[in-house]
Amino acid sequence: MAQSWSQAFSGYLVGGNRRGVLLRAAALISAIALVDWRFDVNISFGFLYLFPMLMLGSRLSRWQIAAVAALCTGLSEAFDAFAWSAPEGIPRVVLTFAAFFGAGLYVFEATRRKEQSDRHLAEIEREIELRREAEEQLEFLVATSPATIFTLDTAGKVLMANEAAHRLLGMEPGTLEGASITSFFPSLTYMVPLSGGAPLLRTAMECRGRRQDGEMFLARIWFSTYQTPQGPRLAAVVFDASEDLRDREEFSLEQLLSGSRILVGAVCHEIRNVCGAISVVYARLARADAALNEDLRAIGSLVEGLGRMAGLELAHTARGEVQSTDLYAVLDELRIVIEPMFRESGLAVRWEVPAGLPRVWAAKQALLQAFLNLTRNSHRAMEPTGAGELTIRAVREDARVRVRILDTGPGIAAPERLFQPFQEGAASTGLGLYLSRAFLRAFDGDLVYEPSPRGSCFAAVLPAAPGAPPTATQYAQHPTLAA
Repeated sequence: MAQSWSQAFSGYLVGGNRRGVLLRAAALISAIALVDWRFDVNISFGFLYLFPMLMLGSRLSRWQIAAVAALCTGLSEAFDAFAWSAPEGIPRVVLTFAAFFGAGLYVFEATRRKEQSDRHLAEIEREIELRREAEEQLEFLVATSPATIFTLDTAGKVLMANEAAHRLLGMEPGTLEGASITSFFPSLTYMVPLSGGAPLLRTAMECRGRRQDGEMFLARIWFSTYQTPQGPRLAAVVFDASEDLRDREEFSLEQLLSGSRILVGAVCHEIRNVCGAISVVYARLARADAALNEDLRAIGSLVEGLGRMAGLELAHTARGEVQSTDLYAVLDELRIVIEPMFRESGLAVRWEVPAGLPRVWAAKQALLQAFLNLTRNSHRAMEPTGAGELTIRAVREDARVRVRILDTGPGIAAPERLFQPFQEGAASTGLGLYLSRAFLRAFDGDLVYEPSPRGSCFAAVLPAAPGAPPTATQYAQHPTLAA
């Protein structure tokens, strides 16, 4: 109650506009002066001038406050009942003026500080409101963005993930927060800063990702690290680049087959020229028996040249590209490329790839194209039936690794004609198997056909490379793999 009265009284003293405060202060000064003049008692009413000084301190400048303080000092000295003498009056005047001016100046400074605080508080509130609006807009943008966005802490746990991230990884909405990113993007775990002193990163990477159901895909990730009061964080934007990989590899294979067809066509053209020369010599033999021995020697040379041209291998993989290759990485990329194609056709793909396989000597791109050509042949064979299964089985055999590609299609009608270029009835250029074997032989491997009671089976035999075998964590949790 006392506090409400004091607030009401202070509001009356300094509240309202400047004109109203000045009029009330002038009226109060006049009333105090009149009372001090009319009542001739040994009591000074001059202390009452403190109240109008408090009122005027919130509305006048420093010099105006000093002038009013001087006026109130003069009125107090003029109407008090005490005799005035210099030794007593001068100190009293100085002290009275200091009291009045100090009271007004205190209110002046307090009012100014309050106005500054109010302005500062208003600016802070406006900044908070703008920040809140910006955060709401950012949260809405992240939540509705078609791009996959998430943030991680130092332990690799997901702090925030939008709806697109749940769709990409095959998770139910809201279930990704708190999950470890290791099972989805193992390579990204090494990029999470472990301490506040770690350098900030802003870069991009390409790695293999795995969805909740085990499906592999090629991930293109743009990420950056930043500092927060709770520690370092990592923010990432992920794009599924599997379609780009499939298009790139299939285009490379088509270009290779097309270029090889041109090359083999040129060789065949030269062979036809040699055959034409043989026909000319044969005609001469028919007309002149005298030159038989010389013409036979010419025929021998021509036939030798024909044999050399007919025995040319289309080894497109250069020795300089052969290196120790991670077979698991090649199979990962093959899986990314072919699984959507087989799934859309209603065909199953079974992976029997055990852990502990050694690295192999191969050119990674050529090996991937050979596998891609073999699996595409199986897809073309099984697609008309709308059912079937492709099995990719890898085993180690002493110093080699054998990767078998088996399908449940109609099988091979003429196995003896396999690996010959320009096969009749081939779906494309008729060079696929011929080139695939040439690729593998270029790095001391081989491609062989293994008779199977059902469908077809091709085995890629690859030389093992020395060194510790790579890990195969991406296969360890797949339900269809061999133990």
